[in-house]
Amino acid sequence: MTAQVLVALSVFGACSVEMVEALTIVMASGFTRGWRSALEGSALAVVCLAIVVAALGPALIHYVPINVLRLVVGSLLLVLGLQWLRKAILRASGYKAKHDEAEIYRREVERLSGQPRSGRGRDATGFVIAFKGVFLEGMEVVMIVLTLGLSSGYLGVATVAAAAAVVVIGGIGVAVARQLSEVPENGMKLGVGLMLVTFGTFWAGEGAGVRWPGADLALLGLLAIYGLVTWGAVTALTRGRPTAAAAT
Repeated sequence: MTAQVLVALSVFGACSVEMVEALTIVMASGFTRGWRSALEGSALAVVCLAIVVAALGPALIHYVPINVLRLVVGSLLLVLGLQWLRKAILRASGYKAKHDEAEIYRREVERLSGQPRSGRGRDATGFVIAFKGVFLEGMEVVMIVLTLGLSSGYLGVATVAAAAAVVVIGGIGVAVARQLSEVPENGMKLGVGLMLVTFGTFWAGEGAGVRWPGADLALLGLLAIYGLVTWGAVTALTRGRPTAAAAT
């Protein structure tokens, strides 16, 4: 149950972050270029993502040995998680500006509003922008679901968690319309980074032949260790950051 819960939370958090970013782009495209083009581009991106899943999923399951899969996937997750964690630590300590979806939305609207429309029907710019946003963010979701699901043996749990994230964030997006900044994305990125680093370490170790004490319970120990290291890094960087007066 420990591994299942952590997999579900990791996938839900990661997919929520990607969904917020994709929705920001789609909504900016819809409001400025027309909803028909934005929705058609989004729908085509979803179809392409489904094809990718259908092609990669069975191949990974049937042709890649589980230990090799865990070693490779664990290493990839470790690298990805460290990148997320680094940015989250810098944002939490004030060294990097926090991710502001409202500002990103405003910039997208300004950029798209200045481009000429291609006609009354489908708008090519809006279509391409929505397709690119959904496809690129969706590819990250697909890779997270496949890697976490297949390596843990809980692909069903990962899929359900991803679907739940799509429904929840989609509902929030519809409810708040142009404003997605209510979603605590920066906090989610910190939590997801911790989860990805934890799973990456665990599975890379298993793939290399490590026998973790307590089996799946070792995940909680790794998560606690990385959490303490992250807290220490944020605290040290915050104390070491010069104040505005000192900087002046």
